[in-house]
Amino acid sequence: MLVKIIDQITDEENLDAAWNLYMEAFEDIRALAVQRHLMYRDEFDAVMRDQRVQKYLALRDDGTLCGLSTYTNDLHAVPLVAPEYFERRWPELYRQHKVWYCGFVAVGCGARDTRAFADLVEAMYLTAANQNGIIALDFCRYNDELRKMSRVIRLMLHRLSGGVRAECMDAQQFWIYEFPSAA
Repeated sequence: MLVKIIDQITDEENLDAAWNLYMEAFEDIRALAVQRHLMYRDEFDAVMRDQRVQKYLALRDDGTLCGLSTYTNDLHAVPLVAPEYFERRWPELYRQHKVWYCGFVAVGCGARDTRAFADLVEAMYLTAANQNGIIALDFCRYNDELRKMSRVIRLMLHRLSGGVRAECMDAQQFWIYEFPSAA
């Protein structure tokens, strides 16, 4: 397994492979979270072409893509994230571009028994750690409650760093109010 870091995916064949992997990894949450967690194809392609966002590719020995993540310290490249929040909360780290945001970590179903996920997380950790930076990410309640993602990531980063402090930065709730006639 090799993790390769690139700044763009531009050719159609590799864009298609990346898109297919992304959909395979995440399509099941499309109907499980209120807020849309999956990009549309045009948005995905724009992120893959955006040089401000690093793409971490997990490649099998034969060069086949089996994992993909996005990572940036330019928070203006992350849709729906407020850079001002990070600037207010961690002004010095923000000014020094040491706040890293992980957009997603996708591993194909055929690679879930490999080290692809762990290798991608480790590679992103090393990027931030080598700069004395911090890492932010998000996931929906489904992924946290069912897959225990906040705990999994915290344990992985603790193992890699020898100690990590984790905190939920924010939460959003979605409410619905039903009336008897609508039920």
